[in-house]
Amino acid sequence: MHRLKLIVERHQDGYLAYPLGIEGIVVGQGDSYEEAVADLRSAIAFHVETFGAGVLEQADPVQEVFVAEAVVPA
Repeated sequence: MHRLKLIVERHQDGYLAYPLGIEGIVVGQGDSYEEAVADLRSAIAFHVETFGAGVLEQADPVQEVFVAEAVVPA
């Protein structure tokens, strides 16, 4: 078992989810938070089946995740 940190974003048209610290690009989406996470879990499983368990190996695993906001000139 590998424990991954996931980011879930809520957008006007649904949810987008992606893992941190995984080799390659893997995303999930859905109409709800739960659907996006379930879709992401399925996408991660497919990614591992396709490229091998090595894609989950992290030389420097993510310890914590922070979300910040900044105001920048447009």
